[in-house]
Amino acid sequence: MKTDPETFIRANTDIMTPPHVPEIRLHLASEAHDLWLKTEEELEEIGLPPPFWAFAWAGGQGLARHILDHPELVRGKHVVDFASGSGLVAIAAMKAGAASVLAVDIDPWAETAVRLNAALNGTQVAFAATDIIGTMRSADVYLAGDVFYDKSFADRLIPWFSALAGEGADVLVGDPGRAYRPRERMEMLAAYQVPVTRALEDSEVKKTTVWRFAPGSSVNGG
Repeated sequence: MKTDPETFIRANTDIMTPPHVPEIRLHLASEAHDLWLKTEEELEEIGLPPPFWAFAWAGGQGLARHILDHPELVRGKHVVDFASGSGLVAIAAMKAGAASVLAVDIDPWAETAVRLNAALNGTQVAFAATDIIGTMRSADVYLAGDVFYDKSFADRLIPWFSALAGEGADVLVGDPGRAYRPRERMEMLAAYQVPVTRALEDSEVKKTTVWRFAPGSSVNGG
């Protein structure tokens, strides 16, 4: 890495609470830092992949809120938080009483972000910077916030999530209406109005739905 992640994160974020999950504190980029407005060339110069870890996305906020409000979903269970980013959902699961949480993200910067954010909240979250799509079930619960924004990515995720559900895992997804979400394969659990940063989204509030993936081809969704 061209830049030390911890030094950069501390210098380019503020400690903030996501508006829909005020119980959790995170190192987040505010408008003052303009982190999301940097060009690809500027990011390349720093050695920084697109900093998804620096923002509390609507899907993650909705899913984290649902976990905190329904701790029985994870209490005493082994949990994987897929595409963890900032670690928001992983931290929520630990606060809700999970036996363990593994945050997974292929962005190497996310490892530092998750470690710093977990420490802010007095939680311990393990991390793996590996592509686990297609692997066999290794946890009781799989959590994923806002992962259906890209068609090729969704095409890889959908059969894997279905297979995990078929193997008995509880697969919960937070989604703010992304184009490639497979509604026919999921059962709606709850919906939230989540405040977001206008710089990142097309509105100041995104309706975010928490879904449960079902094994098989289709279920009735909301």
